[in-house]
Amino acid sequence: MRFYETYEWFTLFLMIALLALASAKILNTLKFVDFIKVIGNSKYIKIYSKTQKFFDWFDAFLFINLVISVSVVFYFSLSEFFFSLDLSLVVFLKLLLAVSSLILIKTLLERLLGSLFQIDQIMDHYLFMKITYKNYSGLVFFATSVLLIYTALPKNVVIYLCIGTICLIHLVGFLGLIKTYQNLIITNIFYFLLYLCTLEIGPYILLYKAIKDYNA
Repeated sequence: MRFYETYEWFTLFLMIALLALASAKILNTLKFVDFIKVIGNSKYIKIYSKTQKFFDWFDAFLFINLVISVSVVFYFSLSEFFFSLDLSLVVFLKLLLAVSSLILIKTLLERLLGSLFQIDQIMDHYLFMKITYKNYSGLVFFATSVLLIYTALPKNVVIYLCIGTICLIHLVGFLGLIKTYQNLIITNIFYFLLYLCTLEIGPYILLYKAIKDYNA
């Protein structure tokens, strides 16, 4: 038997995430519909990248869902594959803070690099694409969180399916990036690869190593 009361505070956070998604839809229904169709349809990127702001409530609501849902999946992933975590609110809040800080700091750092190299317009469009696909991934993470908490499906299978789906989403985004900036990337291939290794791949390798060392 599955004791759902064990996950009461998980339910509370998922309700907040669901409320955030509903708020984004209510705030701009047309934009939300276009956002849902972003995979395989470049309309959302082309239209809304031109009117993006440094702070946007629509993206903020989607970010709330992303952070909460990623934290829930990360919590179960650590428990399933690395080491057992105490089922405590304090531990989850620490994960929540770590995930949100990592995403925000990384985004601000990339904006800073755009300013330093005087490529603000390119970096803004690039970050809009990245943020869009990250927020879209948040929908998958939300669905995965629900499956992990409220179903008896094998957690490892659910997590692997989630990872596979997220990789496909980001692959679509990466191919879209290459298509948009192929000429610029080709002429600056060294810097592009350096960026990928430093800011896109490096942090996750370090995070994985830190978790493995902690578990050793």
